Formats: sequence, structure tokens, C-alpha cells
Amino acid sequence: MKAGIIFTGSGPILVLTSYDSFADSGFIEKLTAKGIRKFIVREIPLELAKARYGQAFAAVLQDVKQNDDLRVLDYDGHRVFNRFSFAEMGERFQHEPP
Repeated sequence: MKAGIIFTGSGPILVLTSYDSFADSGFIEKLTAKGIRKFIVREIPLELAKARYGQAFAAVLQDVKQNDDLRVLDYDGHRVFNRFSFAEMGERFQHEPP
């Protein structure tokens, strides 16, 4: 499982995914299906996301309505952006359709 902040045109969201990489074509297809075609993602250490979100993290993992391949942990962009420092974020991956 990986955690990442996805910066989209409407603001950042925090997601959990079972894909090995944010560059995986399956991950990109999932976002595209949700209308997110252009994005930048920065990985967040999973344990850090778990520590910052506590019970909400556990609840999202147990939500049977969501798939393991893409789970939204937080869609409040202001909260997501301010909960993590840039120093805590991993390398950047960006995707833009041709």
C-alpha cells in the first residue's frame, strides 16, 4: 500500500493505493476514469499518513465500498496541503495526457 498527495486542477487529495507505482498505467487509468487526466503526485510515507489520520485511516482501509487499488483518504485540499510539509513528501511524478 502507498499513500500519495495528488495535486489536481481542483486541489490536492490524499489517496491510498495498492499499485506499486504512481506511474503504473492502471493507476493512471483509474484517475482518468474519475476525470483526473493531468496531475502531480508526491508520495507520503504510509506510516506518517496513518499517524496523521488515525481512525480515519483505519476506517478508509475497512470501507468495503472502495477498492484497494484506489482509496481516497482525504479530499479536503486545504487540510491535505497543510498536514504535510514538503520535506515529508517523496519524489514528484507528473502525468499529462498527450
